[in-house]
Order: sequence, then structure tokens, then C-alpha cells
Amino acid sequence: MFDSSYLVYEIHLVVCKPVTNVGAHYSPRPVSSTPSPVRCVFAADTRQRPSTTSHRRPVRANAHGTIARRALGPLGAFIHRGVKFAPGLPSPHASDVGGGGASVHHRVRHIASALVTDARALMTLTPNEKTLDPPEGFTVLQEGKARILQRENDVFYNKAQVVNRDLSLSVMRQFQKVRAKEHAETKRAPKNRRLKGDMCVTPRDSKILPHLMTPQEIEDMFRTKHDEPETGDDDKKEPRDKNDGEPETGDDETPREKPPLKPVRILEGMAASGLRAIRYARELDDVGCVVANDLDPTAIASIARNVDFNAAHSAEAADRVNKVVPSAGDVRMLMMQHEKMFDAVDLDPYGTPSTLLDGAVQTVADGGLLLVTATDMAVLCGNNGEVCWTKYGAYPHRAKYCHEQAVRILLGSIDAAAGKYKRHIVPVMSVSVDFYIRCFVRVYTSAQQAKLAPTKVSYVYQCVGCDTFECQPVGKAVTKGNSTKFQAGSGPVVPRECPNCGWHYNMGGPFWTEPIHDMEWVDAIKKQVEENKAMYPGYDKIHALLTTVSEELVDVPLHYDIHSMSHCLRVTPPPMALFRSAVINAGYRVSPAHCNPLAVKTDAPAKVLWDILRCWVKEHPVKPIQEKTPGVVILSKEPELVANWTRVHGAFTKAQREGVTRFPSNPEENWGPKMRAGRPVPGGGLEKQGMTKKQRTEASK
Repeated sequence: MFDSSYLVYEIHLVVCKPVTNVGAHYSPRPVSSTPSPVRCVFAADTRQRPSTTSHRRPVRANAHGTIARRALGPLGAFIHRGVKFAPGLPSPHASDVGGGGASVHHRVRHIASALVTDARALMTLTPNEKTLDPPEGFTVLQEGKARILQRENDVFYNKAQVVNRDLSLSVMRQFQKVRAKEHAETKRAPKNRRLKGDMCVTPRDSKILPHLMTPQEIEDMFRTKHDEPETGDDDKKEPRDKNDGEPETGDDETPREKPPLKPVRILEGMAASGLRAIRYARELDDVGCVVANDLDPTAIASIARNVDFNAAHSAEAADRVNKVVPSAGDVRMLMMQHEKMFDAVDLDPYGTPSTLLDGAVQTVADGGLLLVTATDMAVLCGNNGEVCWTKYGAYPHRAKYCHEQAVRILLGSIDAAAGKYKRHIVPVMSVSVDFYIRCFVRVYTSAQQAKLAPTKVSYVYQCVGCDTFECQPVGKAVTKGNSTKFQAGSGPVVPRECPNCGWHYNMGGPFWTEPIHDMEWVDAIKKQVEENKAMYPGYDKIHALLTTVSEELVDVPLHYDIHSMSHCLRVTPPPMALFRSAVINAGYRVSPAHCNPLAVKTDAPAKVLWDILRCWVKEHPVKPIQEKTPGVVILSKEPELVANWTRVHGAFTKAQREGVTRFPSNPEENWGPKMRAGRPVPGGGLEKQGMTKKQRTEASK
């Protein structure tokens, strides 16, 4: 673990909650009555003198090798059993032992502060798991239970995506629960059910197949229905009566039973270092295999290296991480060659996923989970409308709801790709986080549901003068008796000029206007995250995100921005709780939105919102404006609705009531996507651009 110049100490910590603050000391008490000590190790540099001011100064202890119980204020923790010298390690030199009291407390506090930020000095260990030194030239990055070896910028790694990975793990855990429940509720195996994971290739054509299926499954899959044992004419079975009503079984056969639920098969299409795939394998239960695919040979070498590194830590880690199967090649070909093979497919490209969606909706098993990330927010938010149209088949607006619009554009594109193969999607949760959007959808096969695709998307008319918008469905379904006919949507839903400000409309879309969240899933995921807080490095952010998502109006597409509407009128915006109260008192529903802290998501017409703001302006007059602006036209009309400003309970968000920060600040500046792998890094590094294929292969070894 460390060289001989370091002494390793074992510290038992119990998380506490400070109740008093007396000077620099805290009087802590445990959060629970029976706290469990947290084992960690700390290396103290014995080469430094005791008088040095570095946080790696030796720990002074008494003659028994323990430190009295004292508070660690910066950590909100205290030493439960003191500090013990690790077994098998030499005791500190006599010159390093002595002192106590405040000196000891001061040094322990410095040590504790260093443990938080020093990855070399702090390592949380799982039972029976070793710690290993990284190879020369590599550094160890730990996230959750996964450890990866990183060397400068040879393989892309983005620490800003920790929230993405944590969120994916939480959704995957819920998917496994729902999948197991659905399987238990199924009474029997469906008739004429083909082997799960229908393949369009032979075993020799696929490098992944042997890892996904047992030899017996492969043999059964490629055995034709005509393969019967050779028998004489006298041994031929008599044909059964078609009107029998009995199941078609042989004399010695038993009725078909429901097969057991197989472990989930996961495909990570662009694995890079393999961090996400390793976390899936190590932190999820009941995983059959995780295929970690990448086109870059450097990434494949990194995945194999990281799998071996994680497997060397313990037998339990090796058993789990060996389920990760590195795969080299184009993920689009891999997905099309393995039709309905994977229960979960995770696509997190550097940019747009548009070229991957066609294969993704084919390789997901029926009822499987598709996880898609898009980082080309400039395109999805309206800066390059023509590019968005070519990639996603929708024209975006440059409006305040642009981030929610981006989510709905991606969902519409996924559903359009699925419809080609008589499949459809059911979103379970779709969010906009920082610089990317993340969609979690389930994919089903149903020709009837695929016909409903035009009814789930709408064109959006956006006024260029104010924030007013209207949605027009592309199609509609008319049901008469037992028959359903599909027709074009009715329109137009808006006049040529906006009735509020008189400006014209721009038309965009089509956007997905069906619900983007399944609230049963969201509530279950939120509860599961709260119960397993220690499993998620990005807990604060995903908990805040789930809290906000859990109170969104799922049947209301898009939202208004209260500050933008107030800016149009040149008036100071009303307090958010006051404005929501006025909307609720008017008889409408209202909620916040996870992608905009100033959002107002409501089923109230735009006219009602402008009337509420007109009433606000009457109580808070603005300076008259001479020129004709949208705000002047809106204020020139008398409100038909008298706003009721009485505060109501529903006007306050769940986050406010629970004391949760809705939008936690990022941990550092420039929090966003980093450079692509292979680009030069400050101070030098691997540069793969301009290198030949042979040179890249040699550099990756």
C-alpha cells in the first residue's frame, strides 16, 4: 500500500451530529443510538519531524497507543475507539510518541481534514479487500466501489459525470425490482415464445455471444423445429385433434412452466475507461454480464487493465468484476447484431446519440431499459435549429424552457426510431442536469401502441414577443366502439397574431408532450437513494434532483419563467410562493420544474398568468414606456381575473418543506465536459491525433 517510510494507523470513526459549539470544540452525539464504526486507514509520514506544520505529521499517542476521545469539528465526527496501530506494522519511534491533550487534538483535527481530500491517505475498505499500489505512471481514481487506473488523458474520464453514473445506478436498481415483480406476476410462459435474446447471427459471427448465453442455450436456439429423432413409420405420432383444447404436449411431457428470471444483461456502448461498467458489476446484484464496448483500442486496453486491477482486490470483487466483457468495435454494429439481447443499454456519447438510437431500440429486450445521454445542448436548445432538425427530426425554440424542450426532443427522437420496428417507449424519468440531458425509458413491442406515436408529439407555437406558447398535437386517435381510427391533429390552435401582445408566432417541433416521468418510479428511486446514502458519491445533487422531480406536474408540457415574464412588463417579479398562491387560488395546478429554478409549470392558460401579473403591476406601478413593446400592449388591457394573493400550503415546494437545497452549487469552477481523450493536456501528455493506427495501438499497451 505505502512504502516503508509511512506508518499506517487504523481510525474508527462514528458520524455524529454536533449539538453545541463551545469555542473550537464541539459536543457531538451519534446520529443513531448504535452507530457502526467506519474503518479507514491513514498514512503518517515518519520522515518528517514532529515540529513540522504539515498535515502528514506523526500522530502523538500515549503509552497505550490511544488518543483520548475528542471531537473532530470539521468532520462532524469523533474518535470512537481512538487510534490503533495496524497489526503487523512497527510501532512509532519513541521520539514520535508523547505529548497529549490539546496538542494531540490539534494534530488529529489536521489529520482528519487531510483525510477528506487526500486520496492516497484515505481509503474506505470493504471487508476482506486489499489495497494495491498502482503501476508506475498511473493514478488510482475511486468512485463508489470501482477503482480505475488513469494515465494523463489517454482515456476519457469526466468527474463531472459522477451524478450521471449515480443516477443510472439508482434507476437500474429500481428496474431490477420492477423486472422481478413483473416476472413474479406472470402466470406462465407465453405461447410460442422464442428464446430470450433472439439473434440474427451465428455463434461464430459474434464475439459477445458466448459470454451472454450458456452452451445449452446456444444449442437450443439454433436447433430448428424440424430436428426430431429419427424414427420409423410405425413410431410416428398420430395427429392430435385441433379441437382438443388440451395443451400440445407429448405423452411424457409436462405442461410448459414459466422459466426462471435470468440475471440482467447490460450493454455500455461507449465505455471509455470502463468505470461505469465496473460500477454496474460491483454495485448491482443479479447481473449476468456487462458488455463494455468501445471503438478506441486504447480504451479497450484500459477496460481490461481496470477489470484486472479491481479483481485483484478481493475474491468477491473478482467474482463480480469478471462479469465485465470488453468488446472492441462499432457499437452500432454490435447492437444490430444482437437483437433484443440486452435487458439494459447505456449510451453516453461525447455529443449527440442520434446515430445510435436506431440500433439501441433494436437491441433492448422487450420491457428492457434504455439509458441515453446527450451533451449537444447548443443544438437541442435552439442555437442551431437546422442541425437539430437533421439529427433529431425536430426544430427547437430559443425559449426559457429550452432545457425541458431538449429532453422532449430526445424522447420524441427515440420513440420515432422505435416506431420503425413496431416498438414504443415509456419514459420512467428524464432529466436535464448541468450540461447534459439524461433519459431513462423502457422499450416495448406493440404494433398497436406504435400507431399512437403521432398523438404523443406536438408542434409548439411560440410567441416572439412574450412567453406565450401553445401545443398542437400532430395526430389524434378517434375511438368508436371497438375500433380506433387515427387522424391528423386539428388546427390551427392559435391565430396569426398573439392575443396577449399582438406579435406573431414561430412554429417548432414536433416535441414529446406526454409525461416524461413515472412518479411511482421517481418516488421509489428517491426512497432507495435516501436509504443507501453512502452508496452514492453525488448524493446531495441527485437527492435534490429527485426531490424536485417528484413534485412536477407530469401531464403539463413545458413551463413559463416568472422572471422572463416580469422582464417583459418591466416590473420587479413577485415572490415565487406568492405567484404560485395566486395561480392555485385561481383554481389551477402549479409546480416547479427540475431544469429551471424560476420555472412555473401550470395547467393555467397564459391569459390567466398575464392577468395575475397585471394585478401585480397595479400594486407595484412601473414607469410608463412610450414605444410599443409587448409589455406595453399587455398592460394596456384590463385584467379579467382578480388575483388572490393569500398564501397557501401548496405554493411552497417539497424541497422548501423538507429543507433540501433544490439546486446545489457545483463543487468547482468550469464544471462541465473535459477534453476528449488523446488531446494534449497541460504539462504534456498523450496526443493521439495525427498518430497512425499502429502507433495508437503501441501507445495503449
